[in-house]
Amino acid sequence: MTTGTDSISFVRQFGAGLRVLLVLTVLLGVAYPLAVTGVSQVLFRWQAQGSLVDASGERVTRAEDSVGSLLIGQSFDDPQWFHPRPSAAGDGYDTLASAGSNLGPLNPDLVAAIEERRAAVADLEGVDPADVPADALTASASGLDPDISPAYAELQVARIAAERGLDEQDVRALVDETTVGRDLGLLGEPRVNVLRLNLALETMGS
Repeated sequence: MTTGTDSISFVRQFGAGLRVLLVLTVLLGVAYPLAVTGVSQVLFRWQAQGSLVDASGERVTRAEDSVGSLLIGQSFDDPQWFHPRPSAAGDGYDTLASAGSNLGPLNPDLVAAIEERRAAVADLEGVDPADVPADALTASASGLDPDISPAYAELQVARIAAERGLDEQDVRALVDETTVGRDLGLLGEPRVNVLRLNLALETMGS
C-alpha cells in the first residue's frame, strides 16, 4: 500500500529527473550545437559550408557561386574530363540517395556490373581489361566518393591528352601535383580529387 511518504518521494524523484532532463536538453541540445556551429563558422567557415569551390578552383562559401564540393563526387561523362568512380547513389551521384549497392562480392548482379564496367573502361582507355584499377569498377559505400586512385588517374592521361590536344607529360604532371598522400603519412591511400583535377585541367587548357 502506497503511503503519503512514498508519494512525496516519488514526486521529488520525478521532479529531480525532469530538471536534469531539461538542463541536459538545454546544454546538449541547444548550447553545445550552437557553440560548435559558432566556432566552426568563425575558425573553419569554408569547411563548415561544405568545402565549395568555384570554376577557378578558389574557395567559396555560397552554393550559388560554386561548381561543386571537394567532398562530394559528381558525374563527368565527357571524354575530355577525368572520370570519377562509379556511383550507386540513386541514378548516380544523387546526394539525396547516398548509398552503396549493398550487393555481396559474389552477387551475380555485382559481378556482371563489374565485368561490364571493366570492358567499357578498357575500351575507352585502350588498355587491357586486366589493367583497369579496382576503383574504376566499384562504387564506394556512399556512392559519392570525390577521389580516385593515382592509378586510375594515370590510366586516363593518354585519352585526355588526345582529346584536349595536350602533351601527355603535362597532363601526367598535373595528376602528380594534385595527388594527395596518406593522411599523417600512414592513414588511407594516396588519392586524387576528381573535381580539383578537372578544374586544374581546364585552367591548363585555357
